[in-house]
Amino acid sequence: MESTQLSKRNLWSFSIGTVGRDMAAAGLFVNYLLNYVLFTKTLTAAQFSVITVIMVAARFFDAVIDPILGNVIDASHSKWGKFKPFILAGVIGTAIIVSLSFSSNLQGWPYVIFFGIMYFLFSIFFSINDIAYWGMIPALTKDQDGRNRLMSLTNLMAGIGAFLTALIVPTFTVGSLVIGGSAVTGYAAIGIGFSLFMLLTQAITLFGVEEPPRPAVKKETTKISVKEIVHIIYRNKQALWSGVILFVYMLVTTLSTTLISTYLYFSFGYNGLLVTIFNIVGQVAGALVFIMFPAISKKFNRDTLIKIAASMSLIGYFLLLAAGWILPNSLEMTKLIILALVNILPAVGNGVFYLIIMISIANGVEWNDWKFGTRNEGIIFSVRPFVTQLGMGLGQFGTMLVYLVIGVLSTTNQISDLENQAAAGTISATARESMIQQILNATPEIKGRLLLIFLTVVPLIGITIAYTIYKKKGIMTESQFAQITEEIKERDAKVEAATSTSPEGDIHA
Repeated sequence: MESTQLSKRNLWSFSIGTVGRDMAAAGLFVNYLLNYVLFTKTLTAAQFSVITVIMVAARFFDAVIDPILGNVIDASHSKWGKFKPFILAGVIGTAIIVSLSFSSNLQGWPYVIFFGIMYFLFSIFFSINDIAYWGMIPALTKDQDGRNRLMSLTNLMAGIGAFLTALIVPTFTVGSLVIGGSAVTGYAAIGIGFSLFMLLTQAITLFGVEEPPRPAVKKETTKISVKEIVHIIYRNKQALWSGVILFVYMLVTTLSTTLISTYLYFSFGYNGLLVTIFNIVGQVAGALVFIMFPAISKKFNRDTLIKIAASMSLIGYFLLLAAGWILPNSLEMTKLIILALVNILPAVGNGVFYLIIMISIANGVEWNDWKFGTRNEGIIFSVRPFVTQLGMGLGQFGTMLVYLVIGVLSTTNQISDLENQAAAGTISATARESMIQQILNATPEIKGRLLLIFLTVVPLIGITIAYTIYKKKGIMTESQFAQITEEIKERDAKVEAATSTSPEGDIHA
């Protein structure tokens, strides 16, 4: 088995494909759907609770379908390649769902039913796309340096998508620059626009990537049972524990990031530019890290890098809590800028932490090949979207619980009424802004402080747990990866040589 070299065409065509994905799906749908619900829908506590249950149920639904989808992809052998048909089907379905989800005028129980249908459909179609997209990575390169470059550039492009989302969504859905004069019209326009852009960037991957031919030594060719799927994942300790770490990471960081917007609105005013300012500094710093990661990874091993990353995250969240609690809100922009600068630490730390765990899951494919003789890319990589979506879903569930406990709905429902009145043209955009600010001025300050506690203390605990698991469970190092890939090459070369010299091999020569 020759080591697959990563071409520049594949490097860029694959990486660029995730920009639109991370804007429409991982960005808008996952990170801003709750904000859309809070500030455009008028819901009772019971209706909001049902939405919470739907999100959690959908994540457990993913627990069933993700490995099954990975198994289907593993057994696929179409003339268009192993992964591309699933990437295409998944992105088309996802684009339609995202567009519809942010364009609904329904309220109350009809909206809750609509939300449930869209959320479950998103779980199916985005999983199809996500498993196939990320599952292609081990096929594009088996070289560790090439994999580092591919992972870092792909995550850089994902970071660009996240940056654009953080810049566009708050700015044009809240405040004076809102599209159409209301969050209702703003989210609808962005949902459609982002979906179209996702289709465009994924087309670059579909038409640009040259998928390598199947290896001469075939590792798996048929579908296997659900029981065997579970067994494959459970016995692969590299992928299993990397998945557990990623789950904890996604849970706590999702809860933190989804609470930030509401915290900033409650503390500094209903202005999307404030959220944009806060997010941009961290996004730029994170992007620079992804650019430099291939060079950094040559000087420091992953054990050292993840230790530094975890330390940066923990220090950053502690300083966010301290600065947010001690500095008075009357400082306004001064306090906001201080918080944005402090946020660089967790933004960079979390980015490096996530990237290392992603590489660890990818390396689980070689670990499986070395240990059991099968690669099972689709099944192994189904771990990533499953734990990512489960972690995000439970993180959003935690966010909703925080909102219910703190009593945020009493404020956001009033804002939603005004947003819908502005969308209908019954009040002006200027009147909407003024009336919303009066509502926020009347909101007790303690609600903002409680939001600050949850968005900092929870990730402090979670990152500590995730790093402890990483150290205790012995995730594969670079030298160990190099050793097992060399052993795989030697083993497969012997098998291929024996096959080619056998009587059956002569017949087929």
